[in-house]
Amino acid sequence: MQNLERLIRLFHHRWAIPVLAELHRCGGGSRVAELAHVLAVNRPSLRRTLAALRAQELVRPNPGHGHPLRPEWLLTARGARLAPHGFKLLAAASRHGFRKACLTKWPMPIARCLLEGPVRFGELRRQLEVVTPRALSIALDRLCQRDLVSRRILDESPPGTLYALRRHARRLVAPLRAM
Repeated sequence: MQNLERLIRLFHHRWAIPVLAELHRCGGGSRVAELAHVLAVNRPSLRRTLAALRAQELVRPNPGHGHPLRPEWLLTARGARLAPHGFKLLAAASRHGFRKACLTKWPMPIARCLLEGPVRFGELRRQLEVVTPRALSIALDRLCQRDLVSRRILDESPPGTLYALRRHARRLVAPLRAM
């Protein structure tokens, strides 16, 4: 459960995974201006994301002085272990056309809960303790619309609903499990 909580904190900021992936691609460090340009993110959003990643001990500011083009932000040892998986997750999502769906707050934590098989709405709600029912419902609807999750209504009283990852969405399983 602690891993799921970390995943929820990580995906709380839309730019967290792209920042980690870009720092990984750059060899572990980069400047704010370069990150903002490559990711096409505004600087206030980027700074909030970097502050959140710093609080999670995934990045740190470069303490050294020297050349003006030195990296301003570096991956920590923990960030360096996580960043390659974020890079793979984004690459897989981009290849299969659902990168945008992966970068909002709840889709990847929901997908992580669905890895073991179909789950009812109430069980998802229990696993993702901090999600509101409305936010969970909206996220599930969007995932169903993008054909990443299937929804099956059970013929029982009261009616129940089962959610499951679609076959093509399982391509995210390996990097998601590793995260």
